[in-house]
Amino acid sequence: MKHIEKSIIIHAPLRRVYNQWTQFEDFPRFMPGIVLVQQLDDEHVYWQADVYGKMIEWESEITEQIPDQFISWRSTVGRPISGAILFEEISLQRTRIILRLDYQPEGWIERFFDFLGATGTRVDHDLRRFQDFIEHREQPTGGWRGKIQELEAEEVWQQWTRY
Repeated sequence: MKHIEKSIIIHAPLRRVYNQWTQFEDFPRFMPGIVLVQQLDDEHVYWQADVYGKMIEWESEITEQIPDQFISWRSTVGRPISGAILFEEISLQRTRIILRLDYQPEGWIERFFDFLGATGTRVDHDLRRFQDFIEHREQPTGGWRGKIQELEAEEVWQQWTRY
């Protein structure tokens, strides 16, 4: 399993950044590799992506979600992918997000491009496009403020540090 961790500071309030990130179906608007996202219910999302010219699909389950703080997920069908995103208020108009992904490249083409660092570069560019998307909007396209939590807050932070 491969691991990527990237962060970016966004010049927008925490609530607006978090609300926009929860609008998974909008991801194709700023992540060109993501072709389609369908929110199946509060905890399940269907994804289609173009990975180095190959269409892949998977379903993911949101395992933890605490508004304005943390979202973690893992795939349940298809490609093994898991991750988490942490939202941190730096000031009233600045928010840091830290994204962690665990994934498994499949096939020689994916492994080759991953070896060259293309996956990390793609994630960097996706975060920059998200930054641009949210910084140039007065309001997010929506927001889901529900909580999905099996663990107490302290356990969530321990889970985060295990990555």
